[in-house]
Formats: sequence, C-alpha cells, structure tokens
Amino acid sequence: MDATAGQPSPPVVNTARSLLPSFRSCTLAEVWRIIMTSPAKSCSQDPIPTFLSHEFVDLLLPYTNSMVNASLPHSQKHAIVVPMLKKLGLNNADMADSRPVSSLTFMSKVTERAVTRQLHEYLAAEELLMCCQLAYRK
Repeated sequence: MDATAGQPSPPVVNTARSLLPSFRSCTLAEVWRIIMTSPAKSCSQDPIPTFLSHEFVDLLLPYTNSMVNASLPHSQKHAIVVPMLKKLGLNNADMADSRPVSSLTFMSKVTERAVTRQLHEYLAAEELLMCCQLAYRK
C-alpha cells in the first residue's frame, strides 16, 4: 500500500450506454420460474418448508411475487451460521477444525436469483460481460 500512496488514480472508462438505477418489478412468470428451478432445500428460518412452496406455487405466487418485488431495494439476508467440520474425523470441539456455513431462507434465495437475472440481462445488453471469462458463469 505504501508503494501506491500518492500515485494518481487510474483512469476509469465508462463503457455502458445506460444506467441501471434500480431493479424493475419481477413478473409472475419470472418468480414462478425461479421457484420451480430452485432446489427444495429449507432453512430453520423458513416459515414454510420449501417443498410446500413448490407444491403450492400457483396459490402462493401472487404473495411471493409481491414479497420479491418489495424486497428488491432491501436485503432479506438474515442467516443462521453453524459450524461444520472441514473434514470427517476432525475434532468438533476445536473451532479451527470447523468452517462457518450460513443457512439462508428460501425467499432470500428467490430474491437473490431475481436480482442476479436482472443484473445479468443488463450486463449482457450493455456488452459489459467479458467474453473470455468462463468462471462463475453458466
């Protein structure tokens, strides 16, 4: 850090043709697709098990869609963090042998997927995705 102290900032080039000032409201079809393609994993903070969200998606969809759209500008990420052993056979009493695992609610994951989808659409439309980057992308 001392080597760069006092140096001018590198030039920043804005190549986007438009801004993404806020997220648009999700449609019922988008939220339905996100729910149905999500794995049926549940967290202890989920008010109902995820498999019921899948089973009664058509009945719950208007409420779920409203919740996702109301959550877009805000975070619902409240996690329960539990220690998990790094490898089988390690000492579970020694915290150095554990890593933290966060359990997130199903609705926070649905909202996150909605945001990811919109952000990806924007980046693709503005040609801001690097064509050579293959990691962390579908």
